[in-house]
Amino acid sequence: MAEANRMIFLGFGKYARADKIYALEPLGEGDRGHGRRTRVWIEGVPDPIIASRTERTILHDMGQDAATESVIVDQAIELAERIAEQTQAGRVDLTDLGRRARRLLEATARPDDNKLF
Repeated sequence: MAEANRMIFLGFGKYARADKIYALEPLGEGDRGHGRRTRVWIEGVPDPIIASRTERTILHDMGQDAATESVIVDQAIELAERIAEQTQAGRVDLTDLGRRARRLLEATARPDDNKLF
């Protein structure tokens, strides 16, 4: 039961209880941008909240096993979108992008079982 009551990060400093989220809708091409990724419907909240995270990432955090396979791909797409947006705006934060890329690479790294030491 504690798993269902877990708080899920939606981005932009917003959180929602996992057991209160009842619908997720990815934003279309024209609605996306500046960190806007997903509409999240939450029980007791009349209007959807715009999340900066993809629906698959939110589902993964909620413990939905079907979504876990594509989380890395979603994170890579988010990183590529961030690079494109920052480049277009003319202000690229290499420290932030480097940190995000490093975390993404670490998440996909496999332990090297052939190490001698």
